[in-house]
Amino acid sequence: MNHDVSGLTMLGQATAQPNSPEEAVLERVPNPHPGTHYVARFTVPEFTSLCPITAQPDFAHLVIDYIPGEWLVESKSLKLYLTSFRNHGAFHEACTIDIAKRLVDLLEPAWLRIGGYWYPRGGIPIDVFWQTGAPPAGAWIPDQGVPPYRGRG
Repeated sequence: MNHDVSGLTMLGQATAQPNSPEEAVLERVPNPHPGTHYVARFTVPEFTSLCPITAQPDFAHLVIDYIPGEWLVESKSLKLYLTSFRNHGAFHEACTIDIAKRLVDLLEPAWLRIGGYWYPRGGIPIDVFWQTGAPPAGAWIPDQGVPPYRGRG
């Protein structure tokens, strides 16, 4: 197995928070089980970005599931990338899909899906879902476990 992490620049070091998603560096590490179809899940219950018109904060619960190919995303770089959206103005759809496509470009996974469960602004929650296509046959993919928005009812 290849466990070479010598090219990583953030793991185990003090790292400055990137100012924007464009400046953020996402890193990857070798998958210890290439060819095995398993799901890796990242749950981000406190994702924050800004409305591009009003600059008011928007909040989401993101769930990112992927079946790795040769690479895994290095989790510290992912955390820094995701927090870089705190000062980034973009609509819910743009944030959700940009995150997914950036991960697909970096990792070339066998499969990836993202669920963006956005909290209401103006009285309407906006949920955004995307995946790369059908998952590999036989892969166990659990439900994302996020109930639809119900408000106080």
